[in-house]
Amino acid sequence: MQRSYYVKAIWDPEAAVWTSQTDIPSLVIEADDLAEFEALMEALGPEMLAANAGIHNQTIPIEFSAASRRELLVA
Repeated sequence: MQRSYYVKAIWDPEAAVWTSQTDIPSLVIEADDLAEFEALMEALGPEMLAANAGIHNQTIPIEFSAASRRELLVA
């Protein structure tokens, strides 16, 4: 059975960037916006799977999601 992977973009309000949480070995992404994040994921994800998981010439399912958390002052 083919394994699937995930990449989650998480907003870091202090740094004002999207950072990655993933199970793809050695994949670390930091981007100013989601479009840049997705482009980096599509470029670097296969590269990291090839280099660190020995996966070559295969189509691998990757679940992508984005999450943002905000704190609001309730008066």
